[in-house]
Amino acid sequence: MTTKYVEHVMGTVFSIHVVDDGDWSAAIDETVQFLHWVDDTFSTYRPGSQISRLGRRELRLRDCDPTVREVLGLCADVGLTSDGHFAAVVGGALDPSGLVKGWAIERASDLLTSAGARSHAVNGGGDMQLVGGRSGLQPWRVGIAQPLRPGALATVVAGRDLAVATSGSAERGCHIVDPWTGRALTGLASITVTGPRITLVDAYATAAYVMGAAARDWIEGLNGYEAFAVTADGDCWSTAGFAAARGEFAEPR
Repeated sequence: MTTKYVEHVMGTVFSIHVVDDGDWSAAIDETVQFLHWVDDTFSTYRPGSQISRLGRRELRLRDCDPTVREVLGLCADVGLTSDGHFAAVVGGALDPSGLVKGWAIERASDLLTSAGARSHAVNGGGDMQLVGGRSGLQPWRVGIAQPLRPGALATVVAGRDLAVATSGSAERGCHIVDPWTGRALTGLASITVTGPRITLVDAYATAAYVMGAAARDWIEGLNGYEAFAVTADGDCWSTAGFAAARGEFAEPR
């Protein structure tokens, strides 16, 4: 018997799927409360959030919750790793949203793991932390949307103990901007990154989307990470290990 739960939070839909038998209501309640706390703390749309107050210099970093320093430190690390293609400050505004959702998904998954859930999935707006398998030895299977053909799939990712994140224009339009120019990006329609943990996978997907065509070589150089991309003109490419290690490549239909 599996347990499924859906919650609207952080401006998107989160779903929790626990494969293990048992009563997971208490663990899921704790996880959902945590996700709302993340929203209250890190939302750039809430004037009273710690991130908003910190951005307006009404609050000092040392007076924020320790997780704020943790998240901003991770943002800085990804910025260095991506040679500046990821940033928590864009156009002078503090906005770590490119990492916060993945970080929240990973922490939520950790809460479920600590409660004893050995096989589960946490999905936040299409970005996922997958733990164990979906049943027995069966891997999780994640369909990757074809951004240029609504309702179609571009490929399928299959695996156990895996994180999957996609950045692009399919769900919310062109909302990711170049951190240097502040302009919308048009090189890729979408890029999906896979790896072990969703915090970095999500942030790397954002950075890779900003890089455009250069993302393939960058991801190739990151140990344990793979990528699949759909370009703005409809072509597809993937890193060398994507099909063998993580997915089943299928041409868009």
